[in-house]
Amino acid sequence: MARSVRISGTARLRQRLEELPEDIKDALKKGVRESAEAVRDDVKQHVRVDSGNLRDTAAIRYEENGLAASIGWHDPSEFYAVFQERGTRRVPANPTLLPALERERGKYRARLTDEVRRVLR
Repeated sequence: MARSVRISGTARLRQRLEELPEDIKDALKKGVRESAEAVRDDVKQHVRVDSGNLRDTAAIRYEENGLAASIGWHDPSEFYAVFQERGTRRVPANPTLLPALERERGKYRARLTDEVRRVLR
């Protein structure tokens, strides 16, 4: 069961990214990092708090040389995050990952565009 969300591009985009100059790649990595941090911070703000562990352990893992990010709970000891996300018979669902991703979705493209434009100026 999913306990994280992933921000990434398509395979074709990855091939084309390899051909880009390093300063453009760095700009894209910065945009990915900013969006990943925004999603993680949103999750931390909206996750249901009991002991505070889920709030404190929501994390980002960067992949593909920083061009992709996985946000969520990556440690197996946080298996119960899925119960918070989807709910159980006794605990109502309190989804935080997908709503945080949806709130960031519109800003993601703008972040990438802004970072690349800064480099090209």
